[in-house]
Amino acid sequence: MSNVSIGSAPPETILDAEPAEVIVALEAVTDRSGAAAVVAAHPRSLTAWATLGDFGRDDVERYAAYRVGYHRGLDQLRASGWRGSGYVRWSQPTNRGFLRALEGLRALAERLGEDDEAQRCAIFLRQLDPDWPSPGGTT
Repeated sequence: MSNVSIGSAPPETILDAEPAEVIVALEAVTDRSGAAAVVAAHPRSLTAWATLGDFGRDDVERYAAYRVGYHRGLDQLRASGWRGSGYVRWSQPTNRGFLRALEGLRALAERLGEDDEAQRCAIFLRQLDPDWPSPGGTT
């Protein structure tokens, strides 16, 4: 994990890569039970939590999985030196688990009528990555 600053630009945080065994396990996931098994074996994996959110049985389960991935991601970002501001860009593949969880949380909050949370997440995504697309899209 690293936090780098170039000139006067805000610092950019890059999370560590997922362990190889997590990546291999996630590549084989085709359903909710597969995603849940990866989360159970690797509960610190942000990509596993985002994947579980993708395969959740209903909106509430999906929302909960994305929220866990988001909060675990904040913990990992802070451990990397992130102090509440600066970039966490999609262009860095190791950041994608966290950003997927945050985008999932945004989308499910919107779907569940939590409009204020959905808006906060959308703003946060654009603060983390100014190139982030409008709500609902991924780069």
